[in-house]
Amino acid sequence: MLDTLILAGQVVVPESKGRALRGTEMNELKIIDNGAVGIKDGVISFIGTAEEATKLQAAETIDAAGKLLSPGLVDPHTHLVFGGSREHELALKQQGVPYLEILAQGGGIHSTVKATRETSEDALYEKGLFHLNRCLTYGVTTMEAKSGYGLDKETELKQLRVAKKLNETHPIDLVSTFLGAHAIPENYKGRPDAFLEEMLSMLGVISKEGLAEFVDIFCETGVFTVEQSKVFLQKAKTAGFGVKIHADEIDPLGGTEMACEIGAVSADHLVGASRDGVQMLGESETIAVLLPGTTFYLGKDQFAPARDMITSGAAVALSTDFNPGSSPTENLQFIMNLAALKLKMTPEEIWNAVTVNAAFAIGRGDVAGSLEEGRKADLVLWDVPNYKYVPYHYGVNHVQKVWKNGKLVVGKGDVHANYTLST
Repeated sequence: MLDTLILAGQVVVPESKGRALRGTEMNELKIIDNGAVGIKDGVISFIGTAEEATKLQAAETIDAAGKLLSPGLVDPHTHLVFGGSREHELALKQQGVPYLEILAQGGGIHSTVKATRETSEDALYEKGLFHLNRCLTYGVTTMEAKSGYGLDKETELKQLRVAKKLNETHPIDLVSTFLGAHAIPENYKGRPDAFLEEMLSMLGVISKEGLAEFVDIFCETGVFTVEQSKVFLQKAKTAGFGVKIHADEIDPLGGTEMACEIGAVSADHLVGASRDGVQMLGESETIAVLLPGTTFYLGKDQFAPARDMITSGAAVALSTDFNPGSSPTENLQFIMNLAALKLKMTPEEIWNAVTVNAAFAIGRGDVAGSLEEGRKADLVLWDVPNYKYVPYHYGVNHVQKVWKNGKLVVGKGDVHANYTLST
């Protein structure tokens, strides 16, 4: 007997093929009309039509006729753990004050670094818990969390330890990335290579404590060059980490090309990616993680060339880039809206980009992002009539229920108070 049987108007079943979907594959999305999913002992034990499910018995049957059922969403690029906030900078940006001037006034990333250094580990945990609960209500069941607001050993480790604790206590599965090379701190101004060596010296303790699976770097004008980033990431790979890169967000420096050359798991942002970079993405296994929320929030007109990437044969994923400065949102559904409106992606491409491809972008393609018998039951029930409706109707939360490992953790948009999962 099943524990739970969910009968839905449509069931979204992304198919991974054991890897991220590339090019035209991204426009393929299996939909089961009048579908059903059965849960037993926290895992999916049945996927099929409601008619096929009539022969099954379940302790609980949920009639969700006219509604949509999907895998839990995956958010593959966030800066989850940080101190403070930067709402006071919005008015300055609206007045046209340049970012460098805001930085000189003690704002920008240096403001968040200062706040994060001054915030206790317990307080960072509680703040992270607040944001994770909100992500869960929007249908996210797996996500990445970067450090990068410490820029020193003590604070970077504090961020990573908080993320590890959150992963152990919250329903959302967290995948940690070490982004110590997020900016050049004031005490290393003019000495970026020395700072990168300082960050590399942390990899031993990060590995020993199991604090991160990936290493990332911000390759951009005024931060770290392509060559510095390449050396840094290659050393991280040698130390046993997967590597990612913030690349070509503003200027086409060649970070996209370098990411493909060294076999980075993902290259993220890519608004300024060159034609050669886009072509190389189509010929490599590196996943393009696009962050349209950042472009939107910064008031920019040029978005990442998603259509060119998909035409080239690339694998594309989508993410919030949740952070306090350039994308303060936990709402991955809104990113799906932006992908339709600004990246010109189809509904099928969008769903694949926030499920199967996003999962592969953080090394979780074998356990998250799709529905398969035998996999853990991470499911979202949407109060919408079909899968095309979510990218269409923007600005609201369409989630009705969320199951994590077969346990109901969100109902009617609220996180259940007793969501702690049994192991």
